[in-house]
Amino acid sequence: MRVLITGGSGFVGQRLCRRLDEAGHRLLVVSRDPEAVKGRLPEGATIRRSVLDFVDTPPEAIVNLAGESIAARRWSDEQKNRLIESRVNITRDLVILCEQLKASADRAPRVMVSGSAMGYYGDQGDREVTEETPPRDEFAHRLCKRWEDTAREAADFGTRVVLLRIGLVLDAGGGSLQKMLPPFKLGLGGRFGSGKQFMPWVHREDLVQAILFLLDSDELEGPFNASAPHPVTNAEFSRTLAKQLGRPAFFPVPAFVLETVFGEMSRLLLTGAAMRPRRLQEAGFQFRFETLEAALADILG
Repeated sequence: MRVLITGGSGFVGQRLCRRLDEAGHRLLVVSRDPEAVKGRLPEGATIRRSVLDFVDTPPEAIVNLAGESIAARRWSDEQKNRLIESRVNITRDLVILCEQLKASADRAPRVMVSGSAMGYYGDQGDREVTEETPPRDEFAHRLCKRWEDTAREAADFGTRVVLLRIGLVLDAGGGSLQKMLPPFKLGLGGRFGSGKQFMPWVHREDLVQAILFLLDSDELEGPFNASAPHPVTNAEFSRTLAKQLGRPAFFPVPAFVLETVFGEMSRLLLTGAAMRPRRLQEAGFQFRFETLEAALADILG
């Protein structure tokens, strides 16, 4: 089938495009610079600058992974608006595409899997978090809610909408580990603040397989937590990563230092949620990497 992917040249998107191509699907990828990303994508992918450029090539499915990195820079009011707009605007374009295809040919895409994030729940302390857990109202939640609410509008045109609340994505060559590894390899790693905050995580390969599973499961819609079944605290993550590398982890970073350096954005490092993928598991999805030890052993060799 024809699958439209936003964020297809990103860390998760590249792996997803490879798996879709291997399965024989036709790739339609949105990128602001098609020539620059061409070499990162499978041969034969159709790359265009705008979602609405694909009106003449109707996708049967959509995967929405686009959005500026939430940790790219300090959260000024201007940056907060940029983070919201980078997600909401392209998601709104996808809804408009669904509307146009429904009106012109009565064939809107049958499914849209739209990325969201664990930040939807806000700081949940140490309680177990499922898709039904009430969120805490803070910026990360408001960002994710607007993103999700916009995606839900595609259902008005007969498109099945799946919302994927993604944990920290782990794999070699990018994602969360890319910034963590250098200090840990030098023996300079350690917990953030108290270390008691939970870090829901997922191996990139499991995340991609979950997306493929949700694309093909016609009965599934609504929110799904995309994180491994066994979240860990920040302190546990630090100890496990250091052990895998054969290094100590004796250098904690005090909360006040993070708050001074990053301002409100420090909440990404100092708070969390013990997020569980209840709906995915109930639907029959099986994680290849259920524990952090297994995931890091695979990634770090």
